[in-house]
Amino acid sequence: MTSSNSLDRKSEAWSALFSEPMSELVQRYTASVFFDQRLWRADIQGSLAHAEMLQAQGIISAQDWADIQRGLAQISQDIEAGQFEWKLELEDVHLNIEARLTQLVGDAGKRLHTGRSRNDQVATDVRLWLRGEIDAIGELLKNLQRALVDVAAQHTYTVMPGFTHLQVAQPISFAHHLLAYVEMLSRDEERMGEIRARANRLPLGSAALAGTTYPLDRARVARNLGMVNAQGEAQLCQNSLDAVSDRDFAIEFTSAATLCMVHISRLSEELIIWMSQNFGFIQIADRFTTGSSIMPQKKNPDVPELARGKTGRVVGHLMGLITLMKGQALAYNKDNQEDKEPLFDTVDTLKDTLRIFAEMVGGQINPTTGAKEGGIKVNAAAMEAALKKGFATATDLADYLVKKGLPFRDAHETVAHAVKAASSHNCDLSELPLKVLQGFHASIEKDVYDALSLQGSLNARNTVGGTAPAQVKAQIARHQQRLA
Repeated sequence: MTSSNSLDRKSEAWSALFSEPMSELVQRYTASVFFDQRLWRADIQGSLAHAEMLQAQGIISAQDWADIQRGLAQISQDIEAGQFEWKLELEDVHLNIEARLTQLVGDAGKRLHTGRSRNDQVATDVRLWLRGEIDAIGELLKNLQRALVDVAAQHTYTVMPGFTHLQVAQPISFAHHLLAYVEMLSRDEERMGEIRARANRLPLGSAALAGTTYPLDRARVARNLGMVNAQGEAQLCQNSLDAVSDRDFAIEFTSAATLCMVHISRLSEELIIWMSQNFGFIQIADRFTTGSSIMPQKKNPDVPELARGKTGRVVGHLMGLITLMKGQALAYNKDNQEDKEPLFDTVDTLKDTLRIFAEMVGGQINPTTGAKEGGIKVNAAAMEAALKKGFATATDLADYLVKKGLPFRDAHETVAHAVKAASSHNCDLSELPLKVLQGFHASIEKDVYDALSLQGSLNARNTVGGTAPAQVKAQIARHQQRLA
């Protein structure tokens, strides 16, 4: 016999087989209720769809169905109001809700679990919950893309150094640089949509691992839960063993989230560099920075730095989930309880990061004045000055000579000599006198200065995907239409 009413209730979850109560240490070690309770909406949603199908199939009565609806509505109301008592001894969100339902409606609550197991129940709950989170993340990804596009639209003609190896390489527009991140985030958005489609398949009805003897209509449940394809066809997990043990969708999501965080980390690294006094390309609003406890002059880019750090956290969650699954035999194992905390934290971290970056990049609307405040402020003069330190139009001079008939390798060698001369005179290529430039090759004429100008360099790269203002404007318009 058990030693308390709570342990009596606990033992009822899996019959009177056991001769002694679970120890308190094991209860705490195995319980998940204090982190998986966030699945409560999905759990109730799945239970309602399951119960409706049981009634339609004649497995439970219409009165049972009505009682279950009433009880679950009361539970939803209590949880929303913070009045639901979550009990450790009931282990998880599923048993807590089922036990309370039985208290409220009696035998109807006990019949709810007909034809299902916690194995297929939790697999369904996590998929439903993640589906909603992916939808929210998709909107947050759009918001950050919109913020980047809005800033880009203001800086089509703002020239900055493009870098390779963190060395000045060629002139690009600041807008073009920002749009590179829009492309990355748009792929992240696409990946999330693809993962949503694969996650949106119904395990419920697989029961513990082998299916069930009850005449369930799984397709009806799938349709009620919106687990359908573009044609409205029910999407079902087709193998009961795989259905209860599969966590590919969680790994796929965490992998996509990791890649998204990597993109944000790369942007963070550049914001940190650009904000430093050595560059001075940008400023971000004070509310996204902190000071130093000892150095009063400091303004530290804490938000980008933390995002860079939190990327490692999400990468760790991905490694944890992969490791969790790698040695599991079919079908469900208790190991799978460990999928939730890394998945939950990945969702929370990604959502928070996307939300704060959209505001940090694009600013926010002041509700009193209606004006946009904050966002990235650009120091165009510092960007242009940096370009003149690295002979950024050297390739343009080589291209100019090629158009005059020189083979590219000869032009490359010629320009190297010109760069050496400009370096010795401590000036840019565009500042060398025409006679000096003509000393490197007789075909050089006065129009060379058009090629060596920063705007001339931008304008010359007028191919799809290039940094020419005309191309950048076309890309901005494409993104604006896509994100409208």
